[in-house]
Amino acid sequence: MLRPNLIYILPNLFTASSIFVGVISIVEASKNHFVLASWLILLALVFDGLDGRVARMTNTTSRFGVEFDSLADIISFGIAPAMLLFFFTGHEFGRFGILVSALYVIFGAIRLARFNISTAKTDPNVFIGLPIPTAAIFVSMWILLFHKYTLEPYSIILLFLALGVSILMVSNFRYPSFKKIRLDKPMVFKTMIILVLAASMLYLFSAEGFAIIILAYVLYGPLRALRTLNIRKIKIKR
Repeated sequence: MLRPNLIYILPNLFTASSIFVGVISIVEASKNHFVLASWLILLALVFDGLDGRVARMTNTTSRFGVEFDSLADIISFGIAPAMLLFFFTGHEFGRFGILVSALYVIFGAIRLARFNISTAKTDPNVFIGLPIPTAAIFVSMWILLFHKYTLEPYSIILLFLALGVSILMVSNFRYPSFKKIRLDKPMVFKTMIILVLAASMLYLFSAEGFAIIILAYVLYGPLRALRTLNIRKIKIKR
């Protein structure tokens, strides 16, 4: 059994693990081990998800933990995917490649700073702007697809995709947070079936499955905004 003072260290160990894995991802990307570097960013996401949940379960949340988590995010989900993108294709496009990687990190840092100062004021079920971990997984999974299907001649598309998610991070589009999902009893069984099917598809087509899921989430914000705008226009006409 953990001693009370050691329990406070546990969530921060997961945060430190996220940073460690992010740094390894950068090193592997510099060695052109793009597949491993991409999956390491996904592993960093697992550690990032565990630190907050462990802190809440053990009632060890702290201001230090929040700040430490933000610093971890900028390394694992800001710098790591930016360097992965640069080593994979950005270096081939000179200043434009450098600019895209730099903007991704800068906008990711702005996204984290805005999140930290507005957490208490916003709806906990909604994110304002695309979360930086989602942007990181989006970039890494699409790099995996381009590498797997030898689409390197068209890799400039990745730069524009990364630039797009960078802008979405600092946008005002709303995204679901899934932090407080409450399911009715009839929905529990259906949700379980859907999750099992999704897990099966991810097992068979890991890179493709993650890429499609993340793409759907990324598009949710702009599509939701368009739908809301159309509804308002219809109401005004009436």
